Amino acid sequence: MLKLAIYGKGGIGKSTTTGNLAAAFATLGKKVIQIGCDPKADSTINLLGGHPVKPVMDYLREYDEEPERIEDIAKEGFGGVLCIETGGPTPGLGCAGRGIITTFSLLEDLELFETCKPDVVLYDVLGDVVCGGFAAPIREGYADNILIVTSGEKMALYAANNINTAVNNFEDRGYASVKGIILNRRNVENEREKVEEFARKNHLSIIADIPRSPDIIRYEDQGMTVIEGDKSLPVSQAYLELAKKLLEDET
Repeated sequence: MLKLAIYGKGGIGKSTTTGNLAAAFATLGKKVIQIGCDPKADSTINLLGGHPVKPVMDYLREYDEEPERIEDIAKEGFGGVLCIETGGPTPGLGCAGRGIITTFSLLEDLELFETCKPDVVLYDVLGDVVCGGFAAPIREGYADNILIVTSGEKMALYAANNINTAVNNFEDRGYASVKGIILNRRNVENEREKVEEFARKNHLSIIADIPRSPDIIRYEDQGMTVIEGDKSLPVSQAYLELAKKLLEDET
């Protein structure tokens, strides 16, 4: 089972990247689970035609009891991708990281992975926070590898550095490690060179270079990934090539 956690600065395109990567794996014939680890609960919406799944924390608040079936907190999206969102506490109350821990514990109780037997599991994790519940995919064995999404923008690279440092601090404990960097272009000046320099200094590789494309927004407005919208597009091919590479590296 390929288990990946996607981190990066808030707004850098993690959810877009994760959703398209999930769609790419599904297009390649893999059984995929995507788990959104953000209180906004919008990670999987473009796999679901714009119709969100009920977040786990919302379910627990509404029914005041744990669900008995995976189907109560999951929806099947494009390509059969099973979509789950942790959600979060009532705004202003409670800790969003606690929602992730609660959700992961619940998924274990429901024997999600044993029942569904996925080939790929993707975790889309909030922002550049790598502490508390937000570090759970790294330190609890849920993910084996981390993908850091960044552009060439200063604050995106700053966040990428924080994430990489946090993961390195876990290194001697046998936790997940950074697999590589996904360059999600914003068309800033000398963007590739800036990200390459960051990668070199941190002994990392750029494993994908995603072009900036208006097609992403065009299809997201229709509740779709670009993979579903038109897999022949250059940006779609970039996601598909990344999925192929990650599968090849796993074998």
